Amino acid sequence: METTYNEQILTESFKRSVIDGVNNFKPINLQTYVLGDKGEAKLKFILNQILEKINKVELMELLYTSAKELIVNSTKASIKRLIFEENGVDLTKEISDSMMEKFKDSLTDKKFPYFRKLMKEKGYKVNIKFYFDSSKFILKIINNFPLLQGEEVRIRQKFVQAKKYDNLFEYYMDHSDHTEGAGMGITLVEILLVQSGYDRHLFTIYSKNGSSGETIAKLEIPINGNYKPKRFIFEDLLNQGIDLDKLRGEFKHNE
Repeated sequence: METTYNEQILTESFKRSVIDGVNNFKPINLQTYVLGDKGEAKLKFILNQILEKINKVELMELLYTSAKELIVNSTKASIKRLIFEENGVDLTKEISDSMMEKFKDSLTDKKFPYFRKLMKEKGYKVNIKFYFDSSKFILKIINNFPLLQGEEVRIRQKFVQAKKYDNLFEYYMDHSDHTEGAGMGITLVEILLVQSGYDRHLFTIYSKNGSSGETIAKLEIPINGNYKPKRFIFEDLLNQGIDLDKLRGEFKHNE
């Protein structure tokens, strides 16, 4: 994958901040609303610096493509809530098919500047967080609101559907006539993981409820054989007979 980008649109203070953070293995945070050219340049710069630091530049295609896809999905989730709020939709109830169609019809490039402005006004932001050291790389794409009623069920269904595919051609053949919402983002990330030699379970999406709830899409990549991802620790404990709800609560609390 081509990793070059126009560094001239990035400020020297931004680049210095990222380089200093990476050299000291500090978590890096990037905030966006609707990802534009500058946001993409920042994303590439951060990933390039981290992957060079941990000697894993070959992961650039996997991580950049996955991050960009998940950021777009997170932006769409924010736009969905803006449209529902504008139309007086009760977010605690099931969303009608007609309202979902209205949301999908709104996803045009011409409307993104309007939605970017509205997201800023309403405080709907997308946070991208990078955690890394010599043993692991963790990417989190975070919406600052929990999943709506029914969204988690649909996401689980998309994960089940994604497991049927090992390449994108098969997926396109089966879903070429589907609109947004068919699970393309989940399927793409899982296929990229598999094709890069990783377990597809290294990708998860979950929600933290409550007044400060969040929705988090997470990629956790082992860098060496000594690191055991939290998802695998979770499954080991589950196989030992520990209560599922208790495990979920403990793991979400410690994220």
